[in-house]
Amino acid sequence: MAKQNVAEQFVDILVRAGVQRLYGVVGDSLNPVVDAIRRNSAIDWVQVRHEETAAFAAGAEAQITGKLAACAGSCGPGNLHLINGLYDAHRSMAPVLALASHIPSSEIGLGYFQETHPDQLFRECSHYSELISNPKQMPRLLQTAIQHAIGRSGVSVVSLPGDIASQTAPEKTMEHALVTSRPTVRPGDAEIDKLIRMIDEADRVTLFCGSGTAGAHAEVMEFAERIKSPVGHALRGKEWIQYDNPYDVGMSGLLGYGAAYEATNECDLLILLGTDFPYQAFLPDDAKIVQVDVRPEHLGRRSKLDLAVWGDVRETLRCLIPRVRVKTDRRFLDKMLKKHADALEGVIKAYTRKVEKHVPIHPEYVASVLDDLADEDAVFTVDTGMCNVWAARYLSPNGRRRIIGSFSHGSMANALPQAIGAQFVDRDRQVISMSGDGGFSMLMGDFLTLVQYDLPVKVVLFNNSSLGMVELEMLVAGLPSYGTTNVNPDFSAIARAAGAYGVRVEKPKQLAGALKDALKHKGPALVDVVTDPNALSIPPKISAEMVTGFALSASKMVLDGGVGRMVQMARSNLRNVPRP
Repeated sequence: MAKQNVAEQFVDILVRAGVQRLYGVVGDSLNPVVDAIRRNSAIDWVQVRHEETAAFAAGAEAQITGKLAACAGSCGPGNLHLINGLYDAHRSMAPVLALASHIPSSEIGLGYFQETHPDQLFRECSHYSELISNPKQMPRLLQTAIQHAIGRSGVSVVSLPGDIASQTAPEKTMEHALVTSRPTVRPGDAEIDKLIRMIDEADRVTLFCGSGTAGAHAEVMEFAERIKSPVGHALRGKEWIQYDNPYDVGMSGLLGYGAAYEATNECDLLILLGTDFPYQAFLPDDAKIVQVDVRPEHLGRRSKLDLAVWGDVRETLRCLIPRVRVKTDRRFLDKMLKKHADALEGVIKAYTRKVEKHVPIHPEYVASVLDDLADEDAVFTVDTGMCNVWAARYLSPNGRRRIIGSFSHGSMANALPQAIGAQFVDRDRQVISMSGDGGFSMLMGDFLTLVQYDLPVKVVLFNNSSLGMVELEMLVAGLPSYGTTNVNPDFSAIARAAGAYGVRVEKPKQLAGALKDALKHKGPALVDVVTDPNALSIPPKISAEMVTGFALSASKMVLDGGVGRMVQMARSNLRNVPRP
């Protein structure tokens, strides 16, 4: 039996860890690994057009499956292109292993062609970033990297010189069982006891939920009923907590709506569940605050805490539910539910007024129709910028749909690459990329990846010929918009020229039919919708202190349009509010 080289051993360990594909762009230093994949039927090489796409795709796959995903880039410029997508994966807590192939080991440190130091470059966006400089480091170094990525939910980077990858792997190397899943974390008894006392003593409790509530929907609802608490959420908590929620008061933060802000600021105890919500200006100054998080380094990063609880949300709530005293006073909850319904009713009118005749098309109308037509288990990938607004307000989660975006890193051009990763996981599942024209055109080359692999991703392009969020940031700062206008082609014609389905929509009456046809199409499709760039207004209730930098300047922008099905949900919840 022929001896393995290091590249073959590397690939075998990835397969043992459950990796099914490696996204990347081939290159000389990476060739030994790519060739090892070619000869291994258990793993595929996915050829993308830009390494940034590879990292975004791997991050999306990891978020969909909860399992380790992988990407690769060749030496120097090749692996440098991975960095933006790896930052996004790391901040999204997606377990991703990145292979950064390297120049010949004998030339490192001598200014060789394409030389960088990837083991140093990726340290800020990873839990682990190390260089294999000797075959004897395999497989221990790779196994350690994998366990960092899975165990700490983030990125690990392994730098591997091409000449080392080609060398014979040492015999009798130490391989061990790999960690492939994370355990649950239960808080300590002292923290549970103190939290129970705080809840029992509080008159008005609000729960504010983030992505850490994934898998804990039932527990959050049972807990909210027990303590009569309104439940708000951050953007990353939307898909996990908004649906089937009779205590829903909407979303706080940059793109917030409803009564979430009031609920978090008028309570006397705020419990942050699985959220590293970054915007202090939206958090109360005079309420007690408890934070529950599985990552202790997140505790207290955003506000002063009266209690920090290290544990995952579901286990924490399972400890609390049988022990907290049942509250009977619904006055605070009912007040917030009514405020929430009133707030949504106030904006729905503008959305419904002549929307089917408005040209250019209202982007919120596009999002609303898309929400109605999409499958019940669709995966939406959402570009940063105004597409985040449309997704936050119009997409209806139901426990089966997924909504993925660059919600923590805030990168442009994420939606199409993330759709690629999501679609590779399941070709039969509907995957919809909600792309802005700015983000789509930035990594438009990877639309060709959809065609090459016949991935049935549907790109719905919100084409307002501008960098809309940036334009609004300038407006908030009192600056004239400059450098924000895009001169765009007919993107549907580009799609057709590439061999995909493409259609352009300029009138509202064309929209539903065009989306239905695209969604039914069996291959990749693009719907280029010409949308109104002036579909926003600035509400009067945002304080000047909240308008600082990108993050909070965006909070001044609220749509003239409505909030989709959330109005119906709020109306339904109001039926439970006693009438005087």
